Amino acid sequence: MEFREDLIDLLRVAGSVVVVTGSGVSAESGVPTFRGGDGLWRRYRAEDLATPQAFSSDPALVWEWYDWRRGIVAKAKPNPAHEVIADMERYYPDFLLVTQNVDGLHRKAGNERMVEIHGNIWRVRCVAELDERFLYDNPLEVIPPKCECGSLLRPAVVWFGESLPFEGLTTASEGIQNCEVFLTVGTSGVVYPVASFPMLAKSSGASVVDINKDATPITSIADHTLMGKAGEILPELWRAIKG
Repeated sequence: MEFREDLIDLLRVAGSVVVVTGSGVSAESGVPTFRGGDGLWRRYRAEDLATPQAFSSDPALVWEWYDWRRGIVAKAKPNPAHEVIADMERYYPDFLLVTQNVDGLHRKAGNERMVEIHGNIWRVRCVAELDERFLYDNPLEVIPPKCECGSLLRPAVVWFGESLPFEGLTTASEGIQNCEVFLTVGTSGVVYPVASFPMLAKSSGASVVDINKDATPITSIADHTLMGKAGEILPELWRAIKG
């Protein structure tokens, strides 16, 4: 695979890079989207269960679904795209990863400087005390799980109808407005507010690079577009940069 020399030069000398990843990266590790046909479970759709209303009505049902999802995610391993993005964190002096994925695979690959903008399926939050922690039990010993205080624990993810965490959104926005290169990998470019990030980067002076299997709304504004699987493109691109 050949890459434009100006793209290689751009990524080789950049000091500040923001990477945004979407479900396309996780899909290459075998993680389903849990939407549409992928999301059906006991006749329920993700949109029926991933809501505050569903949890309030039947927390055990919601947790049974998440326990099933956690079981699937637990079998997945980081793919070559995850590994390159983890290496990018070690390479660039100023690096931030913003992921829409809740599976924790970037964390498993070694990324630390990141915002899990939609949360993490392995984290739980007490509905009373609002503190968060990791809970890796798989399967869960008790459904629904409870906090030491006796209150219910909920998955620490963003549900339909909920706003993104202010702190994470602020960190992401500040990083994007100050980066030299903005790289999107496997994102659909249609889920807001993340879909607004490429234009924010562009208007702030960053070069936008898009890696995706298909054309997206990001394609039209990207300075560089690479079409194909992230797990194939990123390793070759990274070898060219470091070679």
